[in-house]
Amino acid sequence: MVVLTMKKLINSPESLVRDALEGMAAAHSDLIRVHFDPDFVVRSDAPVHGKVSLVSGGGSGHEPLHGGFVGRGMLHAACPGAIFTSPVPDQMLAATKAVDGGAGVLHIVKNYTGDIMNFEMAAELAQAEGIEIASVVINDDVAVQDSLYTAGRRGVGATVLVEKICGAAAEAGMSLAEVKRIGEKVNAAARSMGMALTSCTVPAAGKPTFELGPAEMEIGIGIHGEPGRKRLPLASAHDILGMLAGAVLDDLPFERGDEVLAFVNGMGGTPLIELYIVYNELVKVCAARGITLSRNLVGSYITSLEMAGTSLTLMKLDDELRRLWDEPVHTAALTWGM
Repeated sequence: MVVLTMKKLINSPESLVRDALEGMAAAHSDLIRVHFDPDFVVRSDAPVHGKVSLVSGGGSGHEPLHGGFVGRGMLHAACPGAIFTSPVPDQMLAATKAVDGGAGVLHIVKNYTGDIMNFEMAAELAQAEGIEIASVVINDDVAVQDSLYTAGRRGVGATVLVEKICGAAAEAGMSLAEVKRIGEKVNAAARSMGMALTSCTVPAAGKPTFELGPAEMEIGIGIHGEPGRKRLPLASAHDILGMLAGAVLDDLPFERGDEVLAFVNGMGGTPLIELYIVYNELVKVCAARGITLSRNLVGSYITSLEMAGTSLTLMKLDDELRRLWDEPVHTAALTWGM
């Protein structure tokens, strides 16, 4: 019998990722296949011949990102690393080869040092085998310029938007150059910022990643528990959203008359009722600035294990981005229009 020293529904820290992947394969066999050694999640109908394919990935612990977004109208494959650890180039290369349908493969990469380095190595290896590769780097976090894991801004909530919108573009038969252009357009039009009410516990460590007092919160936190802009006394949803929205809206900047997509995300331990309170506060802030929220996504889609908190992502919309966002999608974690 395994003796656990933390309250988590796991068998052991060592088997956690594999056990979860096996469960995901069993639950969603109509949508995905899971390959082991190296580990990656792939669309059940891959490769889709004649169309661009999308591959993304990153450390586990952020579910449903990325594996939950593998399916029609979104990703063709996702590479899960160990908890909060980049997948390795062998995974990315194997996933790329598994989904290549002859029209090229787009790598969607969050701006974390390990992800950037390993995806670049995989791209070089794939190109040496005759596969056309393009990449989009996501760096939408306005909280800090550099962090423990990055040079430059971190890639966070806009990743979900890029994966969905580029997925729709690929499904429509657009070229690799066009799908890359759209991904870069989404990243340029989106800004994000998050906060934490609690830390999270990486199973292999067995203790919280950082310490927050019972009456403290961290503003500008990263999805791996990286420090944010500042630690403050606990505040109301109204005040917290004001801090996040002010930083996000002023960065691009967003302007009166803009139409935006609003993504209010839970960090893994946040009840949906609280996320709707945050969204309601966002509606008020945007209305006061003359900004229209014409599309939204509310829920826990890019998480940090059991961390309590929220992140806010806003993206300026135009006719092209709105149309692609509205296109059908069918994945384990995101489905509409089917």
